[in-house]
Order: sequence, then structure tokens, then C-alpha cells
Amino acid sequence: MLLIHDVHKTYRQAVEPTLQGLSLQFPRHCIAGLLGPNGAGKTTTISIICGLVNADGGQVEVLGLDTATQLAQIKQKIGVVPQSIALYPTLSAQENLEYIGKLYRLPNKILREKISHYLQLFGLEKNAHKAIRHYSGGMRRRANIIASLLHDPELLILDEPTAGVDVQSRNMILEFLRDYHRQGHSILYTSHLLEEAQQLCEEVAIIDHGRLLVQGNPAALMQLHQCLSLEQVFLHVTGRGVRD
Repeated sequence: MLLIHDVHKTYRQAVEPTLQGLSLQFPRHCIAGLLGPNGAGKTTTISIICGLVNADGGQVEVLGLDTATQLAQIKQKIGVVPQSIALYPTLSAQENLEYIGKLYRLPNKILREKISHYLQLFGLEKNAHKAIRHYSGGMRRRANIIASLLHDPELLILDEPTAGVDVQSRNMILEFLRDYHRQGHSILYTSHLLEEAQQLCEEVAIIDHGRLLVQGNPAALMQLHQCLSLEQVFLHVTGRGVRD
């Protein structure tokens, strides 16, 4: 699914590098968690994977394709759900999804079918023609996820997909991700909710200060570090100091 080797990134006027030789890899067809405290480099890593930010050095391969030379092909194979809602607030969900689907040049008939299917699946069909700005937080998150699915991505990348949503929306999102994975897709996921990551992910990588600290199956990491939960492992390897 993903190969990152010795990746460095320092932003202009930054005091310290964001990524300092980050190396990790995840196999295809798994649900992988990229975890870390605030400022660990998770969002920068995802931005480099998606081609939104250029690394200063190192190698990144996504689904066997090199981001340095094959970015256009990568973008056709991935779906990205950013932490911030990436929808036009004055447009309805239907209008947003039609616009995004046309960017992928999906035929009208197929696009209409996909939009109808996903709106129903995510419980938004009754509010399809309501402006996004009038949606609740959970509804916006669900619509944001639908926007990433219209072109049937082989790899779905989600940055904090359940942040700030109600219990019902979180449950719906997690059940969908499990089903999507069972259909043979790969998923890369970040979250500060360690209990959620423990239940969802087959493999996790915990990073901090732009470096990999530990990687493995959550249960195996708990056993290795003699911890009762993934959250305890996280605190053990990253420390208990409060982050800004």
C-alpha cells in the first residue's frame, strides 16, 4: 500500500524539521493507522503521499507508484478525506458531489447512481438538496467521505474522519470502513482516538517529531510493551507531556 523511505521535510521559517528521516511501510489490503501526538508529522506525511506537499528528500511509493514521477496515476487510485471539510458550504450535498464526480469525468448515469447509493448508505438522502452549511457536524463528515468515494479509489486516506461527530455518526463511519476494507480496498487512517484505532486497524505506526517510534499490530504492540491498551503503548513511547 505504502512505502516511505528516509523522508525529510522542513517548512520555511520552521524552527525544527517536520519529518526527520521518516521510514515505514504498510501492506496492501489492510486498514493501517498513522498515529502520533500533535505536531508529530501525520498531516504532512499524508500531504506528501497525496502530492499536495513536496518532500525535501527521500522516497515515497503509493500502490507501487513513485510520487516523484507517477503522481497523476496515484491521484486516480486514491481517495482523500481531509480533516477539514472540503465541500462548498453554499452548495447542497447533491451539487457538491455532482461537481466532484464531473472532475473525475464520471459518466452522468454512473455518477447519478453512485451519488444516490452513497447518500442512502450514509443516511443523507433526505437532506441531499440542503446546503452543506446547514448540516450538522456528523452530516458534514459523512458527506466529506462520500466525496472521496465516487471514483472507487483503491486506497482511501482519511485524516481524523470521526473528529467532532456524534456516537451514531462515528459508528456508521467505522462500519462503512470495515465493509469497504472487506471489499478488497486499502485504508490509511489517522486519529487521536486510540481506542478507535485499536479496534479498527490491523497495523499501526506511531510517529513523533517526524520519526517512526514503533510499528506493528495493535495487540502485538500491547504485548511487547506490556500494556493493556494501545493508548498506554502510545503514552509509553511518546511520553505524557502535553502537546500544543
